[in-house]
Amino acid sequence: MSNKAIFEQIKLALSNAPRNQYTAELHLQMIKFADELKHITAKEFCEEMGLKQSLGTEFSKMRNLTTRLKAAGLNTKQI
Repeated sequence: MSNKAIFEQIKLALSNAPRNQYTAELHLQMIKFADELKHITAKEFCEEMGLKQSLGTEFSKMRNLTTRLKAAGLNTKQI
């Protein structure tokens, strides 16, 4: 899947998330696509998504957390 398609899918998921679940959905999407987006920086992610740069830290955290979750058996393709 192309980066453009991934970003569109994330934007769609965020737009459909209940207002009080936006951040949780953002984290979930970051985990879901961590492998596909491992070659981009947190800054690039935020720019592409139109997010505040401060959320770049969250992107980095979720990418690191994904490694541990996958080691524990998580299949990100099922998210």
